[in-house]
Amino acid sequence: MRALLLCLILLIPTAPLAQDADQPTGTISVEESGAQDAAIAGRIRDILAELEGYGKVSVTVRSGIVTLQGTTPDSDSARRLTPLVARVEGVVAVENEVAGTTDVVERLNPTLTRFQKRLSDFITFLPILLVAAAAFAAIVALGVLLARLRRPWDRLAPNAFIADIYRQFLRLAFVVAALVVALDILGATALLSTVLGAAGIVGLAIGFAVRDTVENFIASILLSVRQPFRPNDLVEIEGDIGRVIRLTSRATILLSQDGNHIRIPNATVFKARIVNYTRNDERRFVFDLAVAAGSDLSLARQVATDTLCDLPFVLTSPSPEIWVESAGDGAVTLRLTGWIAQSRSSIQQARGEAIRLTMLALESAGIALSEPSLLVTRPEADAPPSATSAPPAPPAAAAMRAGDVTATAEAELERIVEDERRSLPQDDLLDRKAPNE
Repeated sequence: MRALLLCLILLIPTAPLAQDADQPTGTISVEESGAQDAAIAGRIRDILAELEGYGKVSVTVRSGIVTLQGTTPDSDSARRLTPLVARVEGVVAVENEVAGTTDVVERLNPTLTRFQKRLSDFITFLPILLVAAAAFAAIVALGVLLARLRRPWDRLAPNAFIADIYRQFLRLAFVVAALVVALDILGATALLSTVLGAAGIVGLAIGFAVRDTVENFIASILLSVRQPFRPNDLVEIEGDIGRVIRLTSRATILLSQDGNHIRIPNATVFKARIVNYTRNDERRFVFDLAVAAGSDLSLARQVATDTLCDLPFVLTSPSPEIWVESAGDGAVTLRLTGWIAQSRSSIQQARGEAIRLTMLALESAGIALSEPSLLVTRPEADAPPSATSAPPAPPAAAAMRAGDVTATAEAELERIVEDERRSLPQDDLLDRKAPNE
């Protein structure tokens, strides 16, 4: 049994011992030379004498084995000795017994030395640094002075907002030029690509973070150039109707018909469907009247047409139009249209008077209106009609006269808008003299 175990042990291959990667490799000479050991020791001492921090390291060489003893300012310096000494020719092995010193003064001395050297280098470098700073400041100041000029930028730009953007770009261009010149004086132009690359990455990150703000700003620029509306125009944007107060760098502000402020982001305004009611002074009003199915439609159309044409606020060109819109459920729906001049008449008042007078004219002509259209009724309308009932009495002449449809409310809203525009004239991108889109 013992013989079997012995055979198994002899058959198992023995693993080679791991060698220190920092130790020298190669063939070891069989001859011992004291002169070679002295030469190795002298070479190592000369090398350490040229390096900072190894003044307290002693070197002993015997049979090619180098023994290092002493202290260094830190542990890293001690560890770097082994691969350094192993590179000397003839070294067989290195015994590194050097440790980092624990003396506070010795550890701080190299730091103080480095600080003094850097301070001395800074003092030497200070004159050229001042020249570079002076060049940077002079170029930036020149850019600021050029940007403050009013005439060239105001004449080149379509409006004041775009002129301010031109000035900002000019200032930025001069700052970049000043930075290039200053770095060139300092001999550090290679740093410029790093700075610009970092600025580009930061700008991209900021752009994603404030995407809505950037989108509104760009939309403001385009709207200020396009000018799709003017101050005090009555517009409809995304279902909101109001008079334009101002266009700022962030939003378009409207004054609603109720006197409320509506602030719409410019990005929404730029992409929205805009209806401008003020651009054309002529505006059409539309309303429907339902007459009984058995009524004389030709007579009804003639009466309605004559009534609309006789209204003083209805324009003759374009002329009023009347047609049968639909029929069903015992009633025929007539659609009536007329045009007014918005500068003189209110669209709401004109439409209301047209409805009232047309209904009275139809009733006086004996044309029965269906229930949904009985907005203007006679006192006897509550009683059911009968075959023997007398024809309706004609309305009084005063009732057939058109009321006042002057655009008084619109004029008041225009005055409110003008008052608000005068209170803050500087924060507005709209210009009445600018070309419209």
